[in-house]
Amino acid sequence: MHRILVVDDERNIRKVLSTYLQKEGLAVETVRNYEEAVHKISEGSIDLVLTDMRLPGLSGLHLLQWIKRKQPYLPVLVITAYGSIDNAVEVMKNGASSYLTKPVDMDEMLTLIRHTLVKEQVVKNPHPTDEILDRFGIIGRSPAINKVISTVQIVSSSRANILITGESGTGKELVAGAVHSASSRRSLPFIAINCAAIPADLIENELFGHEKGTFTGAVSREKGKVEMADNGTLFLDEIGEMSIAMQIKLLRFLQERTFYRIGGREQIVSNCRIIAATNRDLEKEVENGNFREDLFYRLNVIQIHIPTLRERKEDIPLLAGHFLDKYAAENKKFIRGIDPQALEALIHYAWPGNIRELQNIIERGVVLSRLDTIVLDDLPKKLRNTYLDRADQPLEEGDFPELSGMPLAELERIAVLKALKAENWNQTHAAKKLGITRRQLRTKMEKYQLL
Repeated sequence: MHRILVVDDERNIRKVLSTYLQKEGLAVETVRNYEEAVHKISEGSIDLVLTDMRLPGLSGLHLLQWIKRKQPYLPVLVITAYGSIDNAVEVMKNGASSYLTKPVDMDEMLTLIRHTLVKEQVVKNPHPTDEILDRFGIIGRSPAINKVISTVQIVSSSRANILITGESGTGKELVAGAVHSASSRRSLPFIAINCAAIPADLIENELFGHEKGTFTGAVSREKGKVEMADNGTLFLDEIGEMSIAMQIKLLRFLQERTFYRIGGREQIVSNCRIIAATNRDLEKEVENGNFREDLFYRLNVIQIHIPTLRERKEDIPLLAGHFLDKYAAENKKFIRGIDPQALEALIHYAWPGNIRELQNIIERGVVLSRLDTIVLDDLPKKLRNTYLDRADQPLEEGDFPELSGMPLAELERIAVLKALKAENWNQTHAAKKLGITRRQLRTKMEKYQLL
């Protein structure tokens, strides 16, 4: 249940707002002033702040500015006096999600709260990913990533080999580490090898080690990663790049759990758990003779597929916020958030490089930013073009069907929805945009079930 903090110095207003929002299924806390609000927010249990602009002592604007410094991802709705355009502009410049004018329309307020909570992907404390990081370090709340997290939770206690599939940059090593961290092996080594980064003639030595004097430069015995990961986890990234000859040796180890160092005669046992990962379709590789079928079945006891960033776009604000905090701290810069235009460009970009590409772009944005937010100009040209191309389109691709032959009522529904989205669900502004009264707009919202 979302928790709303109402900040107002008038007791009756606090009571009216609290009663109304609680009836609508929201949990509500109420406070009287800036100091009480800061204390309550610092406890980390608030999802959205609804504050009057006029407060005794420090104002609602001061509270907004404090929140955006301390918890930039906590959305704030500000209530201003009717017709106070200057105040409205000021609060929006300072990071408010939107504002309401007095007297407050309760239905409009509820609609605005609900859409703000969804849009802003609210995170409740100064470190936006703390709650999510507790779930094995995997950042996200989308159904696609929740499925991955559930699978990690289920399989972590088993001894079975795991094959992680997914495009490059989706976080396969992170998931492998999550499986290890959630298992009984967590206090033992997690050893990772990128099979694509090691020359074919060296990977056997990397895996199994060698004895002293085996070849030129072998001045001492050296353990391989299989031996080093005994009782822990060995992660073989890009397993599809491994040569057939090396696949045979790996298969023998998986069958017998024993191996010999290069040049050695002593049989060594390793009880490491194998987690492999690939961005290739290994079943097709088997069909094409590039990957051994018996090894594929040995590795593919349990398969975890990692979704692309395109398949979990609702996680982009969380991931971007995580990387923003990381690189702002590393570069000793104060950046409180991402401008809405820049965030829209991030959300609607295709992300061929997935999370790794997002991470690099946010780092670039932090380094280049001259403001306290990352703006559209801080992003690469390809992302700016994504936003500008969408801005030129009358409809959002994928959101609506083709217009050809569409009933008039459906065209009207689309127009209403577009106006509401464009004005951040502020009904007064949306009605003006459409050239109708707010009463007429609410009638249409009810008709098309947009409330």
